Amino acid sequence: MSGDIPPLGSGSTESGTAARRFDGEQVVEHVARRRYAELVARLVRVLGPAKLQLAEDVVQEAFVRALRAWPAKGVPDDPEAWLLRVAKNLAVDGLRRRAVGERATEQLAAWERAREPEDGALDDGALDDTLRMMFLCAHPALAEDARVPLVLKTVCGFGNAEIAAALLAKEGTIAQRLTRAKARLESEGARFEMPRGAELESRLGDVLQVLHLLFNEGYRAHRGEELVRLDLVHEAVRLATLLTDDASTDRPEVHALLALMLLTGARLPARSDESGELLTLAEQDRSRWDRRWIAIGMEHFARSIAGETLTAYHAEAAIATFHATARDYASTDWRAIRAEYERLLALRDDPVVRLNRAVAIAKVDGPRAGLAALDELEEDGPLSGYFLRLATRAQLEWDLGEHARAASALEAALALPCSDPERRLLERRLAAVRRGEAARAW
Repeated sequence: MSGDIPPLGSGSTESGTAARRFDGEQVVEHVARRRYAELVARLVRVLGPAKLQLAEDVVQEAFVRALRAWPAKGVPDDPEAWLLRVAKNLAVDGLRRRAVGERATEQLAAWERAREPEDGALDDGALDDTLRMMFLCAHPALAEDARVPLVLKTVCGFGNAEIAAALLAKEGTIAQRLTRAKARLESEGARFEMPRGAELESRLGDVLQVLHLLFNEGYRAHRGEELVRLDLVHEAVRLATLLTDDASTDRPEVHALLALMLLTGARLPARSDESGELLTLAEQDRSRWDRRWIAIGMEHFARSIAGETLTAYHAEAAIATFHATARDYASTDWRAIRAEYERLLALRDDPVVRLNRAVAIAKVDGPRAGLAALDELEEDGPLSGYFLRLATRAQLEWDLGEHARAASALEAALALPCSDPERRLLERRLAAVRRGEAARAW
């Protein structure tokens, strides 16, 4: 991880000797989750943005071949080098099939000219190929609703279903946007380089949004057996740190986002018990929160408010500071948090903000006020398929002693997509409601 930020927990992002302790299939999964974006970016650096689809195709095929070879023949000493070599060979074959004459010769010669600096340093300051890819996918020629999905797909390795869940959109819609975006990049002749000046300004917002979504997916996976994906959390923090390290992107809003990530991510060691079951904020042992991340997060928050810039990330980071500095759950300053949600709503009015604001209102003014705020969200609106909307309603009804209504809302929440640990928490809560137990802190 870049800068002075220490790794959180024991999740490693390296795939060398340590990874070889696992069997072949596990190593493939390990490298795919941690290095997919870098492999694609290194190919795009050589092939050019017009060959983005080819780069993705050959990297995916390289992983398929690894799945066939490694379990039977053993894991190579350097798995990433093996994958890159296979992907390059596949790309060369693809170019030979698609191009003839001088054009093919130029593409093939590019492989020979491409050399990573021996000390690992890259030009454009501390920015690496992955960030270049992020800014490329935020190209102004692309439709606004396609930029973030393209970064999530190409840089973060998200599938269409994951992107749709993160953006509260339909999977088919996301697929169409991605197809059109890649075709537009090819037709525009976009270059694989960091933008400057006004062009950088216009793209930075999309890049920050993607980093936020990347972190959120790591902090709370939408589906599957895992509650947390530390690799995504670490990658989001690493990339945001690179932005703060470079003079062209060292901005208050970048520090605010990094502060938000660190202050929120500091809770991860306490988000589950020893058996891996999800713990609510009220149930967490705060002595397990990572105090190093909190301290560094507070430093970045202080840097974010040094100027006159105020963004939604500032309001969210402020909310995170109130949680991080509360001695225990009971001493949480919910009035201050509610005020920040009102500020956040003025800066970015979206359904998830309104949902979280309803929780803060309930903490200050009681569950009936919280339900009234929750009613502002239409049942057939963007959060219609979001289980937390119904889980929140269930909790507020439970707080009021309305066990039948709470059970009904929990049953409906269980019918919606969520991770396995979240599903088990909902099931435990439903069992408690059916037993007529008093509401638990959340």
